[in-house]
Amino acid sequence: MTKVVPPMPARLFLSSGDLMADRRFDFARDLQLKGDLVAAADLLLQAAELAPGFASAWFTLGEIHKQLGGREQAVAAFRRARDADRDDRHGASLRLMLMDAEPLSAMPPAYVRALFDQYASKFETSLVDDLGYCGPALLFKAVLSVHAALRKPAFFKRAIDLGCGTGLAATAFAREVDHFIGIDLSPRMIERARLTGLYAQLEVAEMVEGLRGRPDASAELVLAADAMVYLSDLAAVLREVKRVLVTGGLLAFTVETHNGDGVILGEGLRYAHSPPYVRAAIATAGLMLSRLDDLSARNEDNTPVPGLVAVATKI
Repeated sequence: MTKVVPPMPARLFLSSGDLMADRRFDFARDLQLKGDLVAAADLLLQAAELAPGFASAWFTLGEIHKQLGGREQAVAAFRRARDADRDDRHGASLRLMLMDAEPLSAMPPAYVRALFDQYASKFETSLVDDLGYCGPALLFKAVLSVHAALRKPAFFKRAIDLGCGTGLAATAFAREVDHFIGIDLSPRMIERARLTGLYAQLEVAEMVEGLRGRPDASAELVLAADAMVYLSDLAAVLREVKRVLVTGGLLAFTVETHNGDGVILGEGLRYAHSPPYVRAAIATAGLMLSRLDDLSARNEDNTPVPGLVAVATKI
């Protein structure tokens, strides 16, 4: 599994509204970066005493306690962080899941939006150059293969790009798609995608929400390159994909995977779906699995991350 979240240009900070508390937080962060975790934790507690609803202080305190091996203190701090910010923009609930302090559940949309709004300016450089990302190319090859087996031309009048990001998938399929619709939760990612000129329509929305706004049988192709890793349960999105696809239309997506059963949350705070889970989810949605390949779409620490490339057909 992945070990780190993609690097972000800036650490998320939510001001407490109290100048003294914010200053203590800044001092604590400096100490944390210098490796003086005990002193940093003490300053963060002072900041939280001044501003009990200081989500960034509680979250950082949780990280430090986890580094120090204080599991109970980390869990308590992450819960305070989540309670202080009901949108959970820091993703404290994910840390609790990762520590087995709470059951697996959906990723907070506000966390995903904040993550990629900050990440947008360096997204392509980091993903492609640093992590060797090749998800769109893998999807393109898989889709061409499915259509070649059917002796059908790989041309699509209308395609939906779920979690479109900056437009990497649309770039890969540009010559094969007449009308591209991009859906992404991050407004800044949508801004980047708009600059490509490849999309006829772009919408800021969560994937299921965006699909629900589309008419029945309105697309020949749905793509999700490195997007399903932010969904714990694929059922809802697969149901909507089936509805919007025409008969014979294709869904092509990548996921990260693991050797166990079901779905897990990896250290990189991305969900991994087992092959049996993917097969079952596609079948339950009423789609036909056309191919499922063990292929890695990206690297972490110069090592390929276990992944799957899936293509399903609406029959």
